Amino acid sequence: MLHFHVSGEGPIWVFLHGFLESSTMWNTLPLIQFPITTLRIDLPGHGKSMLLDQNPSIKAMALEVQKVLVQLDIQKFTVVGHSMGAYVGLELSQLPGFQKLILLNSNCWSDNEQKKQDRLRVAAIVQKAKSHFIREAIPNLFSNSQSQPIFIEELIKEANEMSSEAIAYAALAMRERADFSKFVNNNPDKFEFIHGIVDRMVSVEEIKAKVKFSKIHFIESGHMAHVEAPTALLQILEKSINQL
Repeated sequence: MLHFHVSGEGPIWVFLHGFLESSTMWNTLPLIQFPITTLRIDLPGHGKSMLLDQNPSIKAMALEVQKVLVQLDIQKFTVVGHSMGAYVGLELSQLPGFQKLILLNSNCWSDNEQKKQDRLRVAAIVQKAKSHFIREAIPNLFSNSQSQPIFIEELIKEANEMSSEAIAYAALAMRERADFSKFVNNNPDKFEFIHGIVDRMVSVEEIKAKVKFSKIHFIESGHMAHVEAPTALLQILEKSINQL
């Protein structure tokens, strides 16, 4: 069973972190102020959750999250997924109790060939130089790494606690993930995007081109909106909570 933390009262909102992160990423946001029950989960191989003993798969990660939902007898839920967490959220969108997914600094399509090659390189590099990879990768997630030195060092420290196998698993799982762009565009009210205008992982142009009908919010941040633009992010989440 995955490690998780439940707090608050109200409708269930599941918060899923991104690659190299854990459920602690949501500590930057005072979610307790909202009239919701927050379910924050450590995905396989991240935080306090064990790595899965099977082929790398985002769908397999989602099945583990589903087990938590079943254990807690959750009938209806909304998901907020950061980066890789949104990929897991897309798989969860196929469940009967799914209400909505907010994709934070993420997308709904599969990797192109160049990105797939990059994932393979990451999986190989971390077996030999995990710490070097982490120290290079994490600062690049911010629009201005110089403005967040303490937080970046904390992220680097936490990521280094992950095994090389867990990092490789996640990279390869993302490489093989399904393409949900058609499903998202056919169900626009079920999906909402929050994206940093200087996010180096996915460009604004690509988001605008591929997301046809769902609501998109662009905010002043890089890939780590919860750190660089928490106020703007909280305002968007508050509106979404009030609309459900």
